[in-house]
Amino acid sequence: MRKNIVAGNWKMNNNATQTKALINDLKVALEKVSANCRVLISPTSINLTSAVAATKGSVIEVSAQNMHQATSGAYTGEISANMLQDVGVKTVILGHSERRTFFGEDDTMLTEKVTTALENNLEIIFCFGELLEDRKSDNHFNVVESQLKNVVLALNASAWKNIVLAYEPVWAIGTGETASPEQAQEMHAFIRGLVEATYGKTLANNVSILYGGSVKPANAQEIFSKQDVDGGLIGGASLNATDFTGIITAF
Repeated sequence: MRKNIVAGNWKMNNNATQTKALINDLKVALEKVSANCRVLISPTSINLTSAVAATKGSVIEVSAQNMHQATSGAYTGEISANMLQDVGVKTVILGHSERRTFFGEDDTMLTEKVTTALENNLEIIFCFGELLEDRKSDNHFNVVESQLKNVVLALNASAWKNIVLAYEPVWAIGTGETASPEQAQEMHAFIRGLVEATYGKTLANNVSILYGGSVKPANAQEIFSKQDVDGGLIGGASLNATDFTGIITAF
């Protein structure tokens, strides 16, 4: 059975002091409510070790924002799967639109990263989604299908126990624009259908598919109520303990 998940991607925000303070605020807030979902936060890599320590014993899990595909070597500034595991991180976000856009990560590179993560038994939150021009030209389904087929839909079925999907309409990230709940459901149903066509209904029904486009406390409940939306990959709203808790309690 698939799980509901709310994951916060903190991106390049929060120094060590701010990270500790936000985690403490979240812990206090979550002690007062029932979190009927998995809760993850993704601090910047320099704060992963302290974040794992600070969240120990709480419902909060820590994930990484990125990871290099090589085991080790001359890759200045990068972090490996083993380094993540060594500090207690078990989940990594791969394929985020900002990594694709600003750092040139293509399907070939992402296939290598996904393979390395799986070989190291890391859970993957795999991101994908269309640009505004794709949506306007009615090419959004083709773009999403291609991004999935070129990477995760080429995996063996056994790999999917470690895969979470995160659909992010790029035009709705950090813009204040949000796909309507109906648009989100339409795409999520399409995505689940692709998984079912490749692996069968049972596996498709067990895959969590997150929505990643400007989710806020005000719209989270309506978005999460849709049949094929299993939570959210949250950007800006995850940097505020009250807002993030409001999204978590939408379940």
